[in-house]
Parts: sequence; structure tokens; C-alpha cells
Amino acid sequence: MTAHPTADPVPTSVSLSPSNHRRRAVRNPPEDRPSDARARLGRAESALLDDRRLLDSDELAGLAELPDRWVTSLAALAHQVRLTWCGSMVEVEGILSAKTGGCPEDCHFCSQSSQFDTPVKATPFLDTTEVLRAAMETKQAGATEFCIVLAVRGPDERTLERILDLVPQVRRETGMNVAVSAGLLTEVQARRLAEGGVHRYNHNLETARSYFPNVVTSHTWEERRETCLRVRRYGMELCCGALIGMGESVAQRLELIVQLQELNPTEVPLNFLNPRPGTPLGEATPLDAWDAIRWIALFRIGLPGVILRYAGGREMTLRELQSMGMTSGINALIVGNYLTTLGREVDEDLQMLADLRMPVGALTGVI
Repeated sequence: MTAHPTADPVPTSVSLSPSNHRRRAVRNPPEDRPSDARARLGRAESALLDDRRLLDSDELAGLAELPDRWVTSLAALAHQVRLTWCGSMVEVEGILSAKTGGCPEDCHFCSQSSQFDTPVKATPFLDTTEVLRAAMETKQAGATEFCIVLAVRGPDERTLERILDLVPQVRRETGMNVAVSAGLLTEVQARRLAEGGVHRYNHNLETARSYFPNVVTSHTWEERRETCLRVRRYGMELCCGALIGMGESVAQRLELIVQLQELNPTEVPLNFLNPRPGTPLGEATPLDAWDAIRWIALFRIGLPGVILRYAGGREMTLRELQSMGMTSGINALIVGNYLTTLGREVDEDLQMLADLRMPVGALTGVI
């Protein structure tokens, strides 16, 4: 039986079964009318580019509901927001796990926790020569920021003294800004790090307040937020990131964006879960690449003035779409290896930036 020539077509797509590569028709989910999608995008564009204001939770939710076929339009808007609010510059950073493994906390995504049986074992704080060597290699890759990362709940006095000794040496030897990530901070510790020359302090919220107890039980979301506030109180730039793909809902991702708006960080590293063997999330399904592009765009649209940094999991999650992520709102990236996983070759990232005609330099967020 043939369809009536004036009937609306039923949207379908053809996909290949991974097991036998047979073609099968799949009915697409119902979609909003194009006029509705264009109206939502238009209102967001006007608010962000003309009025220069942040979107509220309802406006963000409206964009998050757009069907998949509108993700490229969402990404295009996010790229224009990034250029308007932040400019064309891309910041390159290298990170060093200066003290790996043995962390007493139970972050369910982390292979450095001593509470899980993972391949990552505790190692002592690297010596000064090793840290300086890593910093010089980072500098040679064109980076302007070097982050010293420690797997600890928070720094004890001995650890704090080591950090305060290293920071000026790295700055003197390389000329780079030095960031630190060493867990929860007291008021006094935050003040001492600021006085010691730490440029930026990293302390990720990771996920929304409502979902946090599903991911971490050994400390609270409120404790993380308080450390973030202390960082800002003493004049360090706040680097506060997200890890998406841990089982949180769309509403909880949007909740996190609004909570980050309230914290007003300079930088937001965007991590995608890379399931680690032996952790409670070791069997989780990684985020789909197209969803990753959608959420890169939404984080940029929701946080228009931040340094939005490609961080852990991008290679596995995005694969050949990494360049598209750079035109969907990203304006910074970690190059080289991550804390316990390998990144791609530095030259590949630098070539990607050259191909996209994106200059490399230092950034400071404006939100």
C-alpha cells in the first residue's frame, strides 16, 4: 500500500547492526517543530550575544531538550558565544601527578582511591628534579599553565611546605603560571597558597549537589564548595570542573551548570567518565560522542565567560569529533597525559589547533 502523496513523511534512519552489519530501519523519536527549536536558539543568542546575560535554568533546559538534529546549531551558537565572551585564544596546560595513589577518599570514578582494588598503587611525592623536568617539557609544548596534582584528601603540613617550595621554582625556571590541586583546604591553607604564588587552584565539584552522594560518601559536596569559596576569597583563580557520564540525569547536569554559575570560577575543566577497572564505576557505559558535543555546547552556553577546558576522557569519548568540540565552546585543553591515563600525542593537539587557526596563549575568564 502506497502512502498518500500529501501525507507527512515518517522520519526513519538506517543503521548497521554491529554484529552482522544488516540494515534495519529505526523510527526516530518525535521532534519539536523546527520553529520552536529556532525560537529557543534565537532567544538564547539574543540573551548571550546582545544582552550579555547568563541563561537561567529554564532557558538551559529548553536547549537541552532540543533533538539530536539541532546539536550542530547548538554547537554553532556555543562557538559564537565563546568567541564573543572569551576571544579566539586557546590556553594549553600540562598536568603532573606529583603524588599518585593512596588517596583515602572513595570517589567512585577514581582509580587513585585506596578503598578500591585498582592497578594504581600509592607512590611518594616526586622529587624536585622530576617536577621541574615535567614542567620544562610542558613549557616546550607551548603551555602557559602547569598544574601540580596530588592524590590526597587535603594537604598536611609537610605536603603544603613541599608545594610552597615547588611553586616559585617552577615559575622561575619556566615562566609559566603554576596551578595546584591538593584536595580540601582550610582557611589558613588557602591563604598560604595564595601568598606563595599559586595562580589557580583546582577543586572540582564533579557533579550536581543532588547526585554527589551517589558518587562520593567520604566527604560532602558542601565541603568541596567551601574549599572553592576559600580559593576565591584569597585571590587565586578558581578551577572547578565537572565529570559527566556517571549516571546523573539531564536535570542534574543542568543543576551543576547553575551551581557553577553561582561559584563563578575562572576555569571549568570538562571531564568525560573513562571507566577505571576496580572502581565502582568501572563497568559504566561511556558517554556517546554526540551527547558529549551537546554537553560541551551547553556548558559553554551556560557558562559563557569561563575557560572551558578539554580534560580527561575526551580521546575515548569523542574520538574523531575532538576537533568539533573545539568549535562547540572549548577554549582550553590539557595536553599530554592525564593523572592515571594516557592522552594523545601533544603534536596531534597542536596540529589540531593549527588546522583550526586557533592561537595559543594565556587566558583569564571573564564571567
